[in-house]
Amino acid sequence: MLSRHSVVLVVSVIVLLGACAARHEETSQNSENIYDRPVRSERSREFDVEHYRIELSLNAEERSFWGRTTITLTSLRDNLQTCNLDAETFVIDSVEDQNGQTLDFGHIDGSLSVQLANPLDFGESASLGITYSATDVDPNPLRSGPGMNFHVSDTTPDAVIATSSWPESARHWFPSYDHPNDRATQEVIATVRDDYKVLSNGRLVGVVNGPEPGTQTWHWSQEQPHCTYLFTLVAGPYIVIEDSLGELPVNYWVLPGDVENSERTFRKTPRMIEFFNREFGYTYPWAKYDQIVVPGFGGGMENTTATVLGHGTLHDERAEQDFPSHGLVAHEAAHMWWGDLVSYRAWQETWISESFATYSEYLFSKHDLGEDEGAVNLRRKKESYLKEATTQYIRPIVFDRWEHPADNFDSHTYPKGAVVLHMLRWVMGDAPFRQALTHFLHENEFQPVDTGDLLSAIKNATGQNVDWFFDQWVRSPGHPFFDVSYLWDESAGKLKLKVSQVQDTSLGIPIYRMPVAVGVHTTSGVMSETVWLNHAVETFEFDLQEPPLLVRFDEGNHLLKEWTFAKSIDELTYQLHNDDVIGRAWAATQLGNFVGHAHASEALLTAAQQDPFWDVRRSAVKALAGFAGNDHMVVLKECAEDSHSKVRAAALEVMGDTGDSGLSEYLKKRFVEDDSYSAQAEALRSLGKIGDRTAIDLLRSATEQKSPRNTLAEAAQWALDQMPVEK
Repeated sequence: MLSRHSVVLVVSVIVLLGACAARHEETSQNSENIYDRPVRSERSREFDVEHYRIELSLNAEERSFWGRTTITLTSLRDNLQTCNLDAETFVIDSVEDQNGQTLDFGHIDGSLSVQLANPLDFGESASLGITYSATDVDPNPLRSGPGMNFHVSDTTPDAVIATSSWPESARHWFPSYDHPNDRATQEVIATVRDDYKVLSNGRLVGVVNGPEPGTQTWHWSQEQPHCTYLFTLVAGPYIVIEDSLGELPVNYWVLPGDVENSERTFRKTPRMIEFFNREFGYTYPWAKYDQIVVPGFGGGMENTTATVLGHGTLHDERAEQDFPSHGLVAHEAAHMWWGDLVSYRAWQETWISESFATYSEYLFSKHDLGEDEGAVNLRRKKESYLKEATTQYIRPIVFDRWEHPADNFDSHTYPKGAVVLHMLRWVMGDAPFRQALTHFLHENEFQPVDTGDLLSAIKNATGQNVDWFFDQWVRSPGHPFFDVSYLWDESAGKLKLKVSQVQDTSLGIPIYRMPVAVGVHTTSGVMSETVWLNHAVETFEFDLQEPPLLVRFDEGNHLLKEWTFAKSIDELTYQLHNDDVIGRAWAATQLGNFVGHAHASEALLTAAQQDPFWDVRRSAVKALAGFAGNDHMVVLKECAEDSHSKVRAAALEVMGDTGDSGLSEYLKKRFVEDDSYSAQAEALRSLGKIGDRTAIDLLRSATEQKSPRNTLAEAAQWALDQMPVEK
């Protein structure tokens, strides 16, 4: 006999599928056709650059620089007569060979062609000394442009000089072969005013008096080869805060006035490096690790041994609960292995750098903050990718179409790739996965790599052939969309789980072959079993002698997916109180669809107050948005004073959604008393939602308040824009 509960599930799934199909049709009509982008390939080389010696004299006041770069190269062919280099922005004054002989050259449209005095055969080497200069360089006060930047900001009255080499911008501050399939060692010898410090890649050789009074010359040497997009130079009135991991120097470069806030941003760095040493099975490979804060720069850039971070990375003590920087710091530190030690040979392979660094954020989060925080971190990455996939476009992770290399640095490269690596770890097993990565790093150290090299390392280190996995998840676009339902056959003692893959395969999305874990809860305990998906529609049977309290599809939350799995209020309530963090939060969200049902309301109110983890409490609060009643407002006010700022912000947001002008004084009070910028911002936005014009003076005042990411001012202005016009 079939249970009544099963019939309800089947009907509900049909309704949900219709809505999901409509949404996907709308997305496909509005999304960008990225296959209109031109096809690109790895650049061919005629020579291998062995070493760059970059000598620079920098004038911050005049925004100018003079340079001489000596390039040592080895021919990769016979009868090499012309060396073609990349060079933009600056003017070439002269080119000489290693014998001091002046060489003919042409410099047109960013290409520098040098005629050698004597042709080189395969394996023969030569050096080119190129002298050049640039004047009146655009200061780019609001963003980091290509090449040499002279940043002027509120942070310091003096210009900070900072190069930007990514992705193909090294050519804007020194002549080079500027493509990631070439790696070279490097020296930077920079002369600046004597109250400036200079940071570059590698180890500091020394600092001496400069050729002119009031100047100093800094000499840095990077003695292991790396890509030109990782070359850096930063100069300014910096203070260096010294730290270490054993004998490894770990230093933080900040501008005057930022010392107090630097400790909370950077203090975990040695622990991160120590953790990655163990996790990757490869000890940190470079001479030191510096992090330097640059005004006018956003995010981070993993220049080898010398990561550049935007000034927004620093924050005051209040902002730590809302805007911690440890994820970004961990991401950039992980690049010292993924992107710097091994680097992609062409821009279609960017995932080897960015996906691994993004996955490393999750790994350190789980290590540092625990399983639950790690799980939420990984879920956010899934959500970030799914937003791009459902509102913009889908593409393979390894993708050879772009207008500009930066086109491939999107949510497919960062969060999707990270989640795919997490799935690969689950499929392979934890120990084999780590063995494969360790082998990959040691086998390919200081070399350009591609996905084929990673697959070879997996096979050689573990014996596992996972080509099928890469074909689905790395070389094909999209992700699965599952429709899941089940029936419990009481007379047969069987649970029948039906799994349908309903993604649009006409877009190139495959029918996925994947393992999935299924958990079944009964009064007798929990049964867990892993089954393999192989077809568009499949049914799995499990022996079950009593009705299920909870059927959990993708137990452990391994898969990247969209899905529908309709459940009753009773099952969702059980899940809300008994599943893991991700399952409990999902159950809370689903219960929000049962507006007007007392049992759903009661379950959400209890979870909002009592769940031990903040993300579940927040999910329950948000799910209460459609419910009404005095008891709900009592709980919302209690949650607006929760110990976690994200729960408080959610409660204040939901209050505004009620449109109740009677909450105005309470919202003003929370704005004044809360110590969270995010919660304060939600209080301001909610004042705008309810439209109480008595809050206008407070809102106008808030538009003048400084806060990280301009959080308060933007929220206050948004609220003012919502206010009804006075009659």
